[in-house]
Amino acid sequence: MPSQAGRILPLMKWLRDPGLAPIVEKVEAGERLTFDEGMRLFHTRDLNTLMRLADLQKRRLHGDKVYFVHSMRLEFTNICYVGCTFCAFAAHKNEERAWDYDPDEVVRQVGRRYLPGITELHMSSGHHPNHKWEYYPAMVQKLREAYPDLQVKAFTAAEIEHLSRISKKPTLEVLRELQGAGLAAMPGGGAEIFADRVRRQVAKNKVKAEKWLQIHREAHSLGMRTNATMLYGHIETLEERLDHMHRLREVQDDSIAQFGGGFHAFIPLAFQPLGNTLAQNLGKTEYTTGLDDLRNLAVARIYLDNFPHIKGYWVMIGSELTQVSLDWGVSDIDGTIQEEHIAHAAGATSPMALSQAGMVKMIQAAGRVPVLRDAYYNELEVFGRSGLDAAD
Repeated sequence: MPSQAGRILPLMKWLRDPGLAPIVEKVEAGERLTFDEGMRLFHTRDLNTLMRLADLQKRRLHGDKVYFVHSMRLEFTNICYVGCTFCAFAAHKNEERAWDYDPDEVVRQVGRRYLPGITELHMSSGHHPNHKWEYYPAMVQKLREAYPDLQVKAFTAAEIEHLSRISKKPTLEVLRELQGAGLAAMPGGGAEIFADRVRRQVAKNKVKAEKWLQIHREAHSLGMRTNATMLYGHIETLEERLDHMHRLREVQDDSIAQFGGGFHAFIPLAFQPLGNTLAQNLGKTEYTTGLDDLRNLAVARIYLDNFPHIKGYWVMIGSELTQVSLDWGVSDIDGTIQEEHIAHAAGATSPMALSQAGMVKMIQAAGRVPVLRDAYYNELEVFGRSGLDAAD
């Protein structure tokens, strides 16, 4: 466990739930929690202690630093045959709202959105039924040729499995060839919830949980760093959320032991309840609550002790709650993005983009130190601290 950054006050004096006392002792000693202890965190009403435990874990790793990236989001197609019930983004190819860019148009679209200083291009899109395998490495290669300083983070594990099917190549070979074309990193999408019960109802045609985990192991074996997501706030139980985290923790242990690293960040994604059949079938119109979002982030920071970062994804939970989450274990708030369509299609009420200055101000106002990073989490610029001190 990394050494503590700064002076950390003992947390026991803040305790309101006596059942948390053994957990507080373990966290302060840098010891790993069991599954049952993780569930205790999910069920406790002592949210102040939960917050402080998560902040302790975060400070041990990063002190007061909070990371963000000057990034661009691009969905090269919304045509998809998979039919996930939570999705409001996918379209059939004959729909008026469908789009599908060829590799040259992808380069033009990047040029239209490009701003000086952008270092990361994040691409995830639909499972197109007709594109040939050659389309994908060609797209990455053309992007790298046109923008050699832009780090391409693209293709979820679900997309990699799709590319394996159409290319008739093993997923490891698909990853190796994309990496050779210039792929820098993988996003964490497609994970949803690993539990079979949930997956059968929300993403029955998507990559299975074990295959998703295998593909990320394979990426790690190539030296590629990846992210991991979890879609929550629909039909899953708290036990299924923690099971999801537990499986990720096990893969991360293995990747660190074998390859020296694996996942960069864990990103909980709050379910958006508009425009999708899952919400309609459930009669669900309400968004996740702020406390549920914060609790989820805090439990993740404490339980996923081998993950460098827990990300508060401002697109899903809004910039205001993202700012609050910096006291709940969050050390990364994603990026400027430029344009985002997947979450907004399902009802996200956040802006389509944030400026770099806006992200710096958001972090500083929470009493934290903004750090501009790239896709590899190299620190590009550390900004001065200003604004109010965060809650102690």
